[in-house]
Amino acid sequence: MLRPFPLVGDRMENGIVLVTGGSRGIGAAIARMAAARGHAVLINYNSNVAAAEAVCAEIAAAGGRAEAVAGDVSVEADVDAMFAAADRMGRLIGLVNNAGVVDVAARVEDFDLARLQRMFGINVYGTVLCSGRAVRRMSSRHGGQGGSIVNITSVAAKLGSPGVFVDYAAAKGAIDSFTVGLALEVVREGIRVNAVRPGIIDTDIHASAGDPDRAHRLGPDLPMPRPGTADEVAEAVMWLMSDAARYSTGTVIDVTGGRGIVP
Repeated sequence: MLRPFPLVGDRMENGIVLVTGGSRGIGAAIARMAAARGHAVLINYNSNVAAAEAVCAEIAAAGGRAEAVAGDVSVEADVDAMFAAADRMGRLIGLVNNAGVVDVAARVEDFDLARLQRMFGINVYGTVLCSGRAVRRMSSRHGGQGGSIVNITSVAAKLGSPGVFVDYAAAKGAIDSFTVGLALEVVREGIRVNAVRPGIIDTDIHASAGDPDRAHRLGPDLPMPRPGTADEVAEAVMWLMSDAARYSTGTVIDVTGGRGIVP
């Protein structure tokens, strides 16, 4: 039986983990944890090469191996270049689809096509494209030895984000559906596909939406009255990718401090 992400002692078997959007926030936390568990990590970034190289340097200083690769996940040629870089590093055993964007708060009647194309291009098309390339390498159908894919979704998919970014919520809802569909498509090919659904997390993604204080402003009103941390999300990702979760696929873990729970 194929056992994706097998453990050797208390460390996962050596292999390459590709983290999209891995230069900051949740992605950087995932990259650091994957390296700490014995993996070589390929950190994808879009434009901030200094941030990506800083994460690589931090991993190297701790005795790990990491490389950075530029690429826009919504551009197919960039995705192919990212996976070619992974092939040069070794055997791909894990993909974390973390790259994502939000936009400034707006109502649906104020959305234009350019905003929607960017929102769905990065959050949805990029996840699907990257997952397809990973399947080609990890699936037993293609001669692979199995692996794990974890998608980063959002509690916005459950809440809808009215008056803020319904388009982002819709994109993340698509990722929830995609996670289940792909999980069932490749479950007999040695690949597990799961997702983590963060809530209000203290990262700089809020600044990119024009509201840098959002996490701390909303934190006290959450059921667990504080924002979450990138490391708390990364821990859930690491569990899903590990052999400890070998019987879990199509699973979405909420890391929301209770936000989004329906009584």
